[in-house]
Amino acid sequence: MFRFHDPHYLYLLLVLPVLGYYLWKWGRHQLGRMAYSTLQFFQHSPQTLRTFLAKFLWIVRLLVLALLVIALARPQSGMQLQEVTTEGIDIMLVMDVSTSMLAEDFQPANRIQASKMVATEFIQGRKNDRVGVVIFAGEAFPQCPLTLDYGVVMEIIDRIQVAPPEWDGTAIGNGIATAVARLKDSKAKSKVVILLTDGVNNAGEVDPMTAAEIASTFGIRIYTIGVGSTGYAIMPRQTPWGTQKVRVRVEIDEDLLKRIAQQTGGLYFRATDTQKLRAIYQQIGEMEKTKIEVKEFTRYREKYLLYAALAFALLIGEIILQNTWLRRIP
Repeated sequence: MFRFHDPHYLYLLLVLPVLGYYLWKWGRHQLGRMAYSTLQFFQHSPQTLRTFLAKFLWIVRLLVLALLVIALARPQSGMQLQEVTTEGIDIMLVMDVSTSMLAEDFQPANRIQASKMVATEFIQGRKNDRVGVVIFAGEAFPQCPLTLDYGVVMEIIDRIQVAPPEWDGTAIGNGIATAVARLKDSKAKSKVVILLTDGVNNAGEVDPMTAAEIASTFGIRIYTIGVGSTGYAIMPRQTPWGTQKVRVRVEIDEDLLKRIAQQTGGLYFRATDTQKLRAIYQQIGEMEKTKIEVKEFTRYREKYLLYAALAFALLIGEIILQNTWLRRIP
């Protein structure tokens, strides 16, 4: 980017054509004169570089003046810069890993695999937001603290498996409380919990609504997602005769999930298949966007010294030539 800081000085360039005409006329009158009876002997005489330069040395003076005028206008070259300010969001993904998440009503394999896949896609779409992970069944277990290292988060999610039988259950309150403990001291402008479950709270020491009230106190917003088709779903179960697939009733405490979301200023969503679950995460992502403020400014560097130095060099050169090689005999 190029500009003149004081462009009004450039109007002085309009004087140069008039001055040039005057110097041209004046230069012609300064040439020595001698009377000859005939010029036929000089018609084909060669013109040397010296005589040519002597006639047009006034052009150098015009160029010096032009460069000085440009220097007065203060030419500047600039570089456009951007100052980006971001206000990131802290997000805790709280995922149900009870054995009911093995129900095969979601693609590609079951609820747990679909939840992991969609959560990974959600993380890939984040920028400047810290993400952490908590899993829960009969107890809650923090898996990953808030971090910007999305690769680590996605690797941890990929390794998540359903809880063993001794830890089975659905401790929604414990899951929320564990996430709140990780978010309460956050300095982020927005603190969010995305709670995903397919069941009814039946375990844990913390009442879900009590945990929601604590979350609300710390300004944490909870989005709740109930996953599971309507009616019945096929789920593998271990029996004395090996693993068998049985039909189980889908039971989700939607009323509780709605009250948790309402208590904290969030929303409740119901996902009955993988596509709807993906759309829910996308909707939450649109609602929880990082605030980015971009300020553009231009940094200029002065270039007038270059033009002034060039004018000075030409002037010195013109003076030297005029008093040496192009010197005229008075």
